[in-house]
Amino acid sequence: MSRIGKKPVQVPAGVTATVEGQKVTAKGPKGELSLVVNDEVLVKLEENEVVISPADESKDARSKWGMSRTLIENIVNGVSNGFERRLEINGVGYRAFMQGKNLQLALGLSHDVVYEAPEGITLACPKPTEIVVTGIDKQRVGQVASEIRGFRKPEPYKGKGVKYADERIVRKEGKKK
Repeated sequence: MSRIGKKPVQVPAGVTATVEGQKVTAKGPKGELSLVVNDEVLVKLEENEVVISPADESKDARSKWGMSRTLIENIVNGVSNGFERRLEINGVGYRAFMQGKNLQLALGLSHDVVYEAPEGITLACPKPTEIVVTGIDKQRVGQVASEIRGFRKPEPYKGKGVKYADERIVRKEGKKK
C-alpha cells in the first residue's frame, strides 16, 4: 500500500478541480494547469478532494499510484500558491541583474550570460547575489533554476558559483606544501 497514494488531495478554497477521464485540471487565482494521469491509476473527484487509486493490484499500477498523487498535488498547490526557488551567487565579481525581462549574469566568463525566462516563469534579483525563480509549474521552476545553476556550478575548493539557497557545498581541502 502506498502511504502517499492513500491520502486524498485536498482542493483549497478558491481552486476548482475537474476530472475528465484521465485528465485532471486545476484552476485557481494564479492560473490553470492540467495533467493527464497514467492509465494504470484511477482518479475521482469527491467533494473537495481528489482521490487516487490503482486500477489493479499489479506492481506497475501500485508504483505509479503515489507519483500520480504527488503530481496532482503539485498542480493544485501551483495554481493556489505557486512555487519559488532561490539561488545564491558566491564569488568575487559574480553578480546578476535584470535587463528588461532577461537575466544577465556576470560569472567570471569572457562574456556576460543573458538568460531569457521561458513563458510562465518570473525571474527577479532582489540583491546582486540572489536570484528568485517563481512560477506555477513546479517542474518548470526547478528546470529553470537548474539551467541557471548550470552556467557556473559551485566548485568545492572556494565555493564559488551559483548554488541553491538551501544547498550545502561540501568543501575540499586545498594543496599542502
